[in-house]
Parts: sequence; C-alpha cells; structure tokens
Amino acid sequence: MAFSEQLLEEGEHVWEAQKEHPFVRELAAGTLDDAAFRHWVKQDYRYLLDYARLFSIAGTKTRDEETMTHLLGVAHEVLDHEMDLHREFAAGYDIPREELEAVEKAPTCEAYTNYLVRTAYEGSIAEIAAALFPCMQGYLDVAEHMADLADGEHRYTPFIELYTGDEFREATAWCRAFVDRCGERYPGQHEAMREAFLTSAKLEYRFWEMAYTLEGWDL
Repeated sequence: MAFSEQLLEEGEHVWEAQKEHPFVRELAAGTLDDAAFRHWVKQDYRYLLDYARLFSIAGTKTRDEETMTHLLGVAHEVLDHEMDLHREFAAGYDIPREELEAVEKAPTCEAYTNYLVRTAYEGSIAEIAAALFPCMQGYLDVAEHMADLADGEHRYTPFIELYTGDEFREATAWCRAFVDRCGERYPGQHEAMREAFLTSAKLEYRFWEMAYTLEGWDL
C-alpha cells in the first residue's frame, strides 16, 4: 500500500468530520451564510501567502533538481498568478482587494500557518510533504463531496468547481506522488510524517469551524 493511502486511512475520521461540518454541507446546498463564506475567503487569502512560503522553503531542502524546480515553481505560481485569481474570486463576492489585504488572521489561521512555516523551517522534506498533503487531498475530497451533495447551481458553485477542476486535480496528484516518494525514501521518518499529516488534517477541520463561527480575537 502506498504511504499516502496509509495516511488517508489513519486520517479517515478527520476527513469524515470535515465532510459533515455544517460549513461544508451548507455551502454544498447554497445556503451558507454570506458572512461565513466571506470570512473563509479573507482568511484563505492570508493563508495563501504562507502557503507560498512553505513551498519556497521546501524547495531549498531537496537535493533532487526536478522536485526543487517544481516546489519553487509552485511558490512563484502562487505569488504571480494564484493570488490574482483569489482576488478576482473574492471580487465576485464583493470583497475588494483592500479588504483582503487589511484582514487580520483569525487564531486558527494563525495557528495553521505558523505550524506549516515552522515545519518548513525545522522539519525534513518528508515532514513538509506530509504536512502539505491534507490541504491538497482534503480540499479535493471535500469539494467532490460538496459536488455530490449539491442540487443544481447556486452562488457557491464556483468554489466547488475551483477545487474539483483539472488544474487542482493535477496539483493534488503531484502532491500525493511526492508523499509516496518521501515515504519510500525515508522509512525512518514515517512516524514524523504521520504526526505532521494528522496535525494539518485537524487544522483543516478547524479552518472550516473558524469560518463558520466567524472566529476572531476577543481582545
């Protein structure tokens, strides 16, 4: 069994919790409160900046030229292209660029991005791959679940289409193969990879909760 499959089996309970979360189910139905979705869009914008940092740092930790090229290429793609796409996506829901750039990270977003960046700096390339995996595979699986639940098109259909589209599927397939290569090359790091994977998976669940509850700082 591929190591990515082992990780997904161990994280199955987290995946099921994500699929049953009211944010996910209500978005699929088109009934999600506008404020919750806007909160997700703004927090995800801040997340993406650290997502780019994760790939940049990961690129410096691999000795394989092809992998280095891909990782650094993703970092460049996020900053040069995907941030613009996210701004366009946000504008479609009446969220201007100024509002995106002024938003403060909610506690969960802060915790998740801090965890990813710390793993990038302190962890091995195998741990980085495992920490990244839930963001990719999780969004694809949850979006596919949303597509199954959805009954026709509605205002959140673009979200579902974004994360079930060919481009995101290809990116997820690369990430999964990356995890499998690391699992084969570094068998002594399997336990660290499991821990990184499950931590990110739990934070993915908390990200939905953060958006749904409009989480912010009390002070």
